[in-house]
Amino acid sequence: MREVRVFELELGEPVTAWRVARPSIFKMISGKVWLTVEGEHEDHWLGAGQSIELARGSVAWISAGREGARFALASGSQRKLPTLLLGWPIPAWLARRPGVV
Repeated sequence: MREVRVFELELGEPVTAWRVARPSIFKMISGKVWLTVEGEHEDHWLGAGQSIELARGSVAWISAGREGARFALASGSQRKLPTLLLGWPIPAWLARRPGVV
């Protein structure tokens, strides 16, 4: 199961810092944001439809552009699916074990 949260930032709101607990995808819905990830050499300006992957444990700093911003943060399940001998993933419905969600 995936969790998706939608956020809005207005122009003039203070820069926000997040520590990413689970690998996540940051996807822009509308507006623009300035985003920097600690340890990366370049900042990112993201507009509507653009996205970036955020690694577990990273710290991301976010600020809205002139028109504000609306974006989603999606993180997947932490449980990894087992793989077959050749490295191909087993379909999720086959990997389920009784009593495990």
